[in-house]
Amino acid sequence: MKIVGIADTTFARYDMAKEAIDELLSRRSDVKIERYTVPGIKDLPVACKKLIEEKNCDIVMAFGMPGKQPIDKQCAHEASLGLMLVQLLTNRHVIEVFVHEDEAKDDRELVWLAKRRAREHAINVIYLLFDPEALSRQAGKGLREGFEDAGPLEGGVSIWKKRM
Repeated sequence: MKIVGIADTTFARYDMAKEAIDELLSRRSDVKIERYTVPGIKDLPVACKKLIEEKNCDIVMAFGMPGKQPIDKQCAHEASLGLMLVQLLTNRHVIEVFVHEDEAKDDRELVWLAKRRAREHAINVIYLLFDPEALSRQAGKGLREGFEDAGPLEGGVSIWKKRM
C-alpha cells in the first residue's frame, strides 16, 4: 500500500484536494490518503514535510490557489521555493498543484481548471508511484495539466491517451 499525502489550504476557493482524492481512489485500491489542511499557501511546505516525516507518505500533493494580486503571486513563489526545499530535504516528490485565479477568464473556467489540473496531477502521482517509465515515454511531448497540451515541437503527436 502506498500513502499519498494531500496538503491543501482554506484560502483556496475550490476544494481541489477532493478532486484528486476521488481520482486516486477511483483508479487504485492500493492507495491510502493522508490529508492535512492549513490556512494559507505559505503553510504548505511544513504540512508536506509533516506528511512525509510523521505520516510516512510516499509522495505528497500540495494544492494552492493564489489570488490575483502581486502579493499573492509573491506568496505563491515563496511557497513553491519551500516545497522544493521539502523535496530536497526528504528525497520525496511534492507535486505542486497551484491554480492562479488569473489563469481563468471567470469563476466557471476557474472551477473547470481546478478540477482538471487536480485530476491530471493525481494521475501523474499514480505514474510516479507505480509506473515511472510511463512518464519517461512521454518526455518532450508538451503535456500540460489543466489546459490543453502544448504538444511536441517535432517528432509527431503524443501517443498518450487523453488522461481525462
